Amino acid sequence: MILNPRALLVVLAMFGLVACDPISLTLGAGAATGVAAYQERGIEGVARDTAIEARIFKLWAQSDKKLVVHMSIEVYESRALLTGIAPSEQERAEAVGLAWKADGVEDVMNEIIIGEPPGLGEVARDTAITAELKSRLTFDEKVLAVNYAIETVRGTVFLLGIAQNKQELDQVIARARNISYVKRVISYVRIKPATKAGAS
Repeated sequence: MILNPRALLVVLAMFGLVACDPISLTLGAGAATGVAAYQERGIEGVARDTAIEARIFKLWAQSDKKLVVHMSIEVYESRALLTGIAPSEQERAEAVGLAWKADGVEDVMNEIIIGEPPGLGEVARDTAITAELKSRLTFDEKVLAVNYAIETVRGTVFLLGIAQNKQELDQVIARARNISYVKRVISYVRIKPATKAGAS
């Protein structure tokens, strides 16, 4: 079995195995706080979403450790996006049901598919797609990349976050579609409400 890299990091973090020395912890916390400060949801929003994600992960792990192997959780503005591959409808339903039970969850987007576990090549390709899109958005002056969360499963790119406007979101989707091996792009991105000119 292949442990989801994101799940592995959460597990290691829970047990204090990642960057345990004080310098690494300080630098890691500082970098994370700096990035969070630039996001539309702010530092408190990032902390809230991270806590919700951890609660869902804990519920999954306590119920059935297999749930965290090929399924992922991404939380943004208290909205939980569930992606990955479940071996049966029963396991998918269990994962979704547990997500709804997590304190603070306002919405659950179920994008878990049923099928055989992915091979190493498929996992590597999806990881490469996500990494390439993150890189493209980071260096795109027309996009505030920090406001987007990205997951890729079997060539389908899932987007979650906040767009400054429709033009920015269109740019992000176009960037995703232009990457090799991308089959579809599904967006759960919210567009930031327009502010009235001159409003204080």
